[in-house]
Parts: sequence; structure tokens; C-alpha cells
Amino acid sequence: MGSVRQRHWGEVNRPDTGVTQVRVYVWELPVRVSHWLIVLPVAVLSFTGYYIHNPFIIARGNAVYLMGTMRLIHLVAGFVFIAAFILRMYWFFKGNHWSRWTAFLPVRRRRWRGMGQMVRYYSFFTKNLQHHVGHNALAGITYTVVFVIMLLEILTGLAMYSQTLGNRTFSLFIGWLPRLVDIQTLRLIHFFNMYLFFVFVIHHVYSALLVSWEERNGLIESIFTGYKFVPEDELEQDEAIVAAEGQAR
Repeated sequence: MGSVRQRHWGEVNRPDTGVTQVRVYVWELPVRVSHWLIVLPVAVLSFTGYYIHNPFIIARGNAVYLMGTMRLIHLVAGFVFIAAFILRMYWFFKGNHWSRWTAFLPVRRRRWRGMGQMVRYYSFFTKNLQHHVGHNALAGITYTVVFVIMLLEILTGLAMYSQTLGNRTFSLFIGWLPRLVDIQTLRLIHFFNMYLFFVFVIHHVYSALLVSWEERNGLIESIFTGYKFVPEDELEQDEAIVAAEGQAR
């Protein structure tokens, strides 16, 4: 194993030479498909949703019905978003251990300790980056919160759509929500969550680029290919921890 020396930010504990890196299939196809089927609809939903809230394009011509077109695009993108969300929820239970719900929720004490370390790293209070094959603790809990926000977007969106559709069968599934919360409040929650997505996307892109650069592990490319490059000893350590947790259950 090679000697350890401080090279630059984030590689304080990364061996310099002599360590074999292995190609690991971390993100399975359903994870990657659901990721992009969430990202792309969110972009479309944000644009069309803001237009529905505040029409900023003036359409000309008697045959033009731009608001109706925007609503249709918003609706189609919304159902694609719902399908991707359901796929990802399913893969929380069927995927590999990097994709399962246990990798997102800090159910073990070591995950809580790792979360504080990552907060200090992202805040530039330490140069010591903890290396993980899958998600680190902070990323895992952040994604969990984002999935909760996604669920709120789906419920509030379907509730508003049921009011417009006026279908009794559809209302049986979601019509209870407007009876609990005023429809204007639901609309406000739906619109406000869009800005929470903006905040998350900014941090998500920043942290992905930062960690990919510091670890030199192909993190950005992995969301397309599924593969990351990690030192062999880190992979063995990760697998040992997963095996120990499995025996504990």
C-alpha cells in the first residue's frame, strides 16, 4: 500500500500510489433511468408550472391557446415524474445495497458520525473527505428529504388536477386531500416546493462535481454508466460493513 501524503483538498487520507482501483457497478439501470426521468420532467414542470402561475409569454393569433398547451405539457411531464418516483421507491427494496433504503436512512450509529464529518467538509471546515462507495450519510438523508418533497409535489399536484378533472373515480384516490387542506394552500405548497428543488439542484451539482474531482472516482460518469472506480481496500471495507450489518439484523 502506498504512502499517504497531503496532496490537496479532499485527498488527505487517500493513498498516493500503489493502490489498486477496481471498477464497481454501483448504480443499477433502474436507478439511472429513474434519476433522469426525474431530472428532465422537473425541468419541464418548473418551466410550465411557473408559466401557469405567471404567464410570461404572449401568444398571438386566434388559433393559439398557449396556456392550454402549457397545462398539457405540465400534465404529461407530471405523470412521467410519478412513474419515475414509483420506480425508484420500488428499487429501494429490490436494488443492491447501495440503492436500498438502508443506504439513505442513518439507521446505524456510524452513519450519524459520518454525517457530521461531511457537513464540516462541505462547509470547508475540514479537508478530510470520508470516502464512500455509495452515498455518504449526509447525501443519504438529504435525498430522503427530497423524496418526501417529491411525494408532497405528487399529492398536491394530483389534488389540484382532481379539482379540474371533476372525475369521481379519480377523486376517490386523492379527493380527501382538498377536504383536509384548502386548495389554495395546496397550490402554494406545490409552487413553493419548486424553489426547494432549485436549492437542492444547485447543491447537488456542486457536491457531485466537488466529490468527483477530489476522489477521481468517475462519480459524474457513473450516473450514465453505473460504474465507479474505488480503491480495492475501500471496497473490501464497505462490503465488510454491509455484511456485518446484515448479520446484526
